[in-house]
Amino acid sequence: MSYDRALAYSILDEAWHCTLSFVVDGEPRSLPTLHVRIDDTVYVHGSTGSRPLLQARETLRVCLSVTHLDGLVLARSQFHHSANYRSVVAHGVATLVPSDEEKLRVLAAIVDKIGEGRSTHTRPPTPKELAQTSVLALKLDEVSVRRRAGGVLEDEEDLDLPYWAGVVPLRVAPGRPWPDAGVSVAQPAYLVADPWLDPVVMRGDHVVLEPLQLSHVDELFAALAGDEGVWRYMAMPAPRSPEDIERYVDRALTTDGRCAWLQRDAATGEAVGTTSYFPEPGTRGVEIGATVLARKAWRTGVNTEAKLKLLERAFDILGAVRVCWQTDILNRRSQAAIERLGAVREGVLRANRPRNDGTMRDSVIYSLVAAEWPKVREALRARLDRR
Repeated sequence: MSYDRALAYSILDEAWHCTLSFVVDGEPRSLPTLHVRIDDTVYVHGSTGSRPLLQARETLRVCLSVTHLDGLVLARSQFHHSANYRSVVAHGVATLVPSDEEKLRVLAAIVDKIGEGRSTHTRPPTPKELAQTSVLALKLDEVSVRRRAGGVLEDEEDLDLPYWAGVVPLRVAPGRPWPDAGVSVAQPAYLVADPWLDPVVMRGDHVVLEPLQLSHVDELFAALAGDEGVWRYMAMPAPRSPEDIERYVDRALTTDGRCAWLQRDAATGEAVGTTSYFPEPGTRGVEIGATVLARKAWRTGVNTEAKLKLLERAFDILGAVRVCWQTDILNRRSQAAIERLGAVREGVLRANRPRNDGTMRDSVIYSLVAAEWPKVREALRARLDRR
C-alpha cells in the first residue's frame, strides 16, 4: 500500500469511471459512475432523485474506488496466478455541490475529460436539465494506492514444471468512433487516434466522400443490389436484401485497420458505392481497396475524382510514400482503371484472397510512389477538367 498522492491522482485521472460505495438504511450499495478530479476533489454526478444523492443533502460517508487491470499473470501453479493492476481507494464524506455555477464547471470538466475542448462543441445543460442533475464532491483527504507490476512469482520447486508461464498485458483502448445518423460535421481531432483511420469528408465537383455509416444501408441497397457484374470479383456475393448490405457495412466499420467511405454523386446526391483505406502500419503506405461502385458511375468523373481525393489525402496530407491496389487477375476492367490512374504494375500474388464462389484468386498488385505522384496528380486533374 502507498499514500503517494501524485500517483493516486494519475490513476484517478486515467480512469473513465469509478465505483462509489455507501450505506443506505443499513444496507450496502455500490454505484458505478463517471467521475472527474479537479485539484484535490473528485466529483461524480447523478440524478437528483437517486437515493445516495438525496441522503447527501446532509452528509454521506462513501468509499470511492478505481482499478486499472494491466495484465494477467499466469504461473506454473494455480496458487500463484495473479494480476498486475493499479487501484485507488478514497474514503470520506461526500457533499452535494450547491451552486449551479460550480455544477456547470464540473459537468463541463467531465465532458472535457473525453477530449480537450469537448464542452465547447456541445450544448450546455438547460436550467431544467441542471435542476435534474446533482453533483457530489469528495475531498481526497484519505487516499491509498495499491498496485502490482512485474512478472511471475513462483516457488523454486515449480520452476521446472512443463507449463507455460508469463504475463498477458491488458489495456483499455478506444475503438473507431461511429458517428450518429445524420452527423455531417467532421470528426473532432481529439477522437482521432490515427489520422490514417479518420474518414474525413472530401468534396469535389463530381463526388463526395463521407464516412460510411449504418444509416447508409438503404441507399446502398438501392444503388448496388442485384447487379452481379458489380459484385463479381468481390469477396461478398451480390446482396439480395438490405440485411446483406447491413452486414457488409457493419464488417467495413468493425474491421481493424480499415477506414471506409461512402461514395456519393455530387450532382445528384445519390449514393453510388463505397471505398476504403487499408493503412500499412509503420510503412507510411496505404492500400486503396474494397471499392464497390454502381454501374452507372463506371468511367465517369465520380470514380476518377474519388481516386484523386484519396490520393491527395494520402500523399499531400498524410505524407504517404506508397499507395497500392490489389485486384483480381480476371478483373480486366479494374486493372485498366488502375492503369489509367498512372499506377505501376508490380506483379502477382498467387491465391492470396478468396472470391465469393469459394475459389482463391490471384491478385495483381499496382502501386504509386511519392516521386511519381506530382505527374499523376497533374494528369488526373487535367482529365477531370475535360469532363
